[in-house]
Amino acid sequence: MKLKNVLIVTKDIEKSRAFYSEIFGLELLRDNDGNMILSEGLVLQDEKIWRGFLGRDIMGKSNSCELYFEESDIEGFVKKLESAYPEIEYVNRLMTHSWGQTVVRFYDPDGNLIEVGTPMNFE
Repeated sequence: MKLKNVLIVTKDIEKSRAFYSEIFGLELLRDNDGNMILSEGLVLQDEKIWRGFLGRDIMGKSNSCELYFEESDIEGFVKKLESAYPEIEYVNRLMTHSWGQTVVRFYDPDGNLIEVGTPMNFE
């Protein structure tokens, strides 16, 4: 068995698709009317559909998981993010961990936590 996709819930699926396309370069692979599959295994699902499956409210900014991306030009990435989405809410601005990795954490427009860090070498 293998992990195929990660699904996140969105209030405005078109706005979220544009965000992930513009900021991360993810491409739309399939649009299933409220369920969009993007490249790199990310799936966006309309909040109404997800709420129908669970029968519960959706909690943004739950801080219980995050999407993790790597980017060598982390400073350039932050400039791009701030230019395109000046209202973005940060959890941590650029910081460097004790092991040398530089990261930034912020919420997407729906309150999903995202971390972008410099690549880690596991050699």
